[in-house]
Amino acid sequence: MLLYPMSPRDRIRSYRSIEENCEAGVFKRVFGDEVKSVSVMEGHSVTLHTDVVKHKDDKIVWYYGPENTFVARINGKNISTIYSDDERLRDRPRLNYHTGDLTITHITSQHSGLYTLRISRNKKPLYKTFNLTVIAGLSVPVISRVSSQCSSSSSSSSCCCVLCSVMNVSHDVSVSWYKGKSLLSSISVSDLNIRLSLPLEVEYQDTNTYRCVVNNPITNLTQHLHITQLCHMSSVGVHSCGFTETVIRLVLSAVVGVATVAVLIYDIICK
Repeated sequence: MLLYPMSPRDRIRSYRSIEENCEAGVFKRVFGDEVKSVSVMEGHSVTLHTDVVKHKDDKIVWYYGPENTFVARINGKNISTIYSDDERLRDRPRLNYHTGDLTITHITSQHSGLYTLRISRNKKPLYKTFNLTVIAGLSVPVISRVSSQCSSSSSSSSCCCVLCSVMNVSHDVSVSWYKGKSLLSSISVSDLNIRLSLPLEVEYQDTNTYRCVVNNPITNLTQHLHITQLCHMSSVGVHSCGFTETVIRLVLSAVVGVATVAVLIYDIICK
């Protein structure tokens, strides 16, 4: 079998064929049917990456929502970038001309939803979809003493009952109590709620470290329980009540004693 050297034109065609096949493989891996999920905190910025090497002739368009609302586009060789005039997206999208990546600044809950990337290369449109979830910021948990939350089995003279509460929670938020590194209890909510609370019972003299943690899929906030500060007034109240009761008993005993002595003296005089 004779092997003839390739002409320069055939060599160029071969290189182009190899390049196109490699490029098709990359596009097949990146531009599949899978929807990529992205989460971001409200008020932050998020970047949706194309994950491909952009060519100078590529026409890139981004759409938003089920109605494919236009967001932004790059017109290939013209090196012009056009942004949406939709009120929800005005002044928020930013396109990286070198990569085609879309950045949305100052995210709010109304920007949640599907974002579709369309790349036209060699007259072949390719698509990639992102599901963007915007998560509301967390409120700092508040720990307060609530005696009504104590269980009936607990002794009121030795038990301090506290409640960890979080206001204005959104979906996928949980509140948990930890003793050191050990999880004691937890509660979560999947729907919008006004307040999420979780009780805890501790002893007045407990020296362990307790903390309440509120978290969502992105971040968490922690509040430590200071037993000596939060439960001090309660313990003082218990001791004050005991002291008052003792004084009352002493006074009553004294009155009874004086009355008894008076009766005896009167009886002696009468005789």
